[in-house]
Amino acid sequence: MRELAVGTNEAGQRLDKLLRKYMQLAPDGFLYKMLRKKNIVLNGKKATGKEILQEQDQITLYLSEETIRGFQKTIVMPAHVPMPDILYEDAQVLILNKPCGMLSQKAAPGDLSMIDIAIAYLISDGTLTEEQLKSFRPGICNRLDRNTSGIVVVGKTLAALKLCNRLIADKSVRKLYLTVVEGRMEKPVHVGAYLRKEAGNQAVILDRPEPGAKWMESAYVPLGYTETQTVLQVELFTGRTHQIRAHLSHIGHPVAGDFKYNPKAAKSGLKYQLLHSYCMIFPEEARLGALSGKTITAPLPETFQKYLPYCGENIIKNNR
Repeated sequence: MRELAVGTNEAGQRLDKLLRKYMQLAPDGFLYKMLRKKNIVLNGKKATGKEILQEQDQITLYLSEETIRGFQKTIVMPAHVPMPDILYEDAQVLILNKPCGMLSQKAAPGDLSMIDIAIAYLISDGTLTEEQLKSFRPGICNRLDRNTSGIVVVGKTLAALKLCNRLIADKSVRKLYLTVVEGRMEKPVHVGAYLRKEAGNQAVILDRPEPGAKWMESAYVPLGYTETQTVLQVELFTGRTHQIRAHLSHIGHPVAGDFKYNPKAAKSGLKYQLLHSYCMIFPEEARLGALSGKTITAPLPETFQKYLPYCGENIIKNNR
């Protein structure tokens, strides 16, 4: 027998959903059979699985430890996980500075990603236990491409994860990027177009709607330029895959070092595209707690800084 206490990270979801998280390998048929036979009960009573869990609810599994463990995936934390570059942390949220070359989330089982680094950190400081991971995993609220650096927001609780996901999705959080592009751009521009993903995760920009295409919108502000390159501040109003990179390439100003959308990238000597999520401005929102109204900035990678001789930090700050 095992008893599970429903806390803040488990409350608000259906019982059957929590059971699937807790015993990931158990077939639905098995879970519902155990509910019907009262081998799994809620607050000592028979349950269907459709019940919405409340804090302090008690779930009792009248199952052997061998059966429970057999239906649980083994949690394997990667070895030698680096310490994260922490930009901000409170009881609800962890905000990190992602390096170039690091995945936001796993693409394959053996990958090391930012969420692995965040979870390892939270376990090491006692915020999270491996037992808690069986019913709730912290999650990333904004994904960055592997070779894009900068701000990544991690929800440490279910409530924070849902809230930050919503605020980012409805554009309540301002997201500013810094990039270096080919060619000279002298005037600010607010642009919109349609983006369609094709084979190989390639994004194609269209001027009119077509099947499978989604609206995308961005604003570009030149912060400094030479005859051959421009430093841009980019503000996203939608969050499409490869939105910045594909659109800038489409208008003739591809991102420096972007091997997917810039034909000149191989000759640049760069290993990664010069695209950095450098600033997030959070709205006044009581449920954000101490994060309400804050501006979070991420220092530029060293490689990026070498490309900014004509763009000082003061210029960047003044254009937020």
